[in-house]
Amino acid sequence: MEQRHYPTVWISDIHLGYKDCKADFLLSFLDSCYIDTLYLVGDIVDMWALNKRMHWPKAHQKVLDKLIYLSEHGTRVIYIPGNHDAPLRNYTGFHFGNIQLLESAIHYGRNGKQYLIVHGDQFDADVLCYGKWFALVGDKAYDFLLWINRINNGIRRQLGLPYWSLAGYLKRQVESARAAIARYKKAGCAEAKRQNLDGIICGHIHHPEQDEVDGIEYFNDGDWVENCSALVEEKNGAMSLVHWTTPSAVSMPPMVPEVKLPPQAA
Repeated sequence: MEQRHYPTVWISDIHLGYKDCKADFLLSFLDSCYIDTLYLVGDIVDMWALNKRMHWPKAHQKVLDKLIYLSEHGTRVIYIPGNHDAPLRNYTGFHFGNIQLLESAIHYGRNGKQYLIVHGDQFDADVLCYGKWFALVGDKAYDFLLWINRINNGIRRQLGLPYWSLAGYLKRQVESARAAIARYKKAGCAEAKRQNLDGIICGHIHHPEQDEVDGIEYFNDGDWVENCSALVEEKNGAMSLVHWTTPSAVSMPPMVPEVKLPPQAA
């Protein structure tokens, strides 16, 4: 399979270490393309999940190996930590091997526009209008929803059907969820406007979307738990969302060499 060339790709919310991470889908996507600059827009490693339960299958290690491999073989990799990998924010401005850690970034697009890049948890105060107890209930309900999602897609896979996000579908149907997404989008675009930028690229809410608010472009690259999506920039400057959800995608043998970390960095 010939690799497609993207000048820039944004992915976020991989949640390595979490049981519902779609690592095989992500590996297949990364193997399918050649990338000049790769932005990792937060929640790449789910330290919250790992603190609760150690879960690190081979596919998750292969994703990490692949990202390191890309950074050592021609791809500029920029990592902007999110809330689930927030401890890494203590090291922004430094490099992990060839991977640069930043708190936020500005992307100068091929279309001549400038975009703010942040994970997006900075806008939680504008979105989450309930206390910690309600947030806990929400987390439990979300885990249950992803469990159903896993069963549903296991059946679909046996039938040869493409991956479909039940969780994403229900999120679009619930009025309160749609309202929260709208508030999040508005807050992000307001911040980009405050910085005199043309748009914002973020993740965090696991809802891939391309929109415009008050003249500010909004891109959410989605996630690799529910939606298996990425934002890509083409050579002509066009930007679009890619959904990597076909059964054939995960049947490709991953081209991921083993990357051994030195003992002191392990």
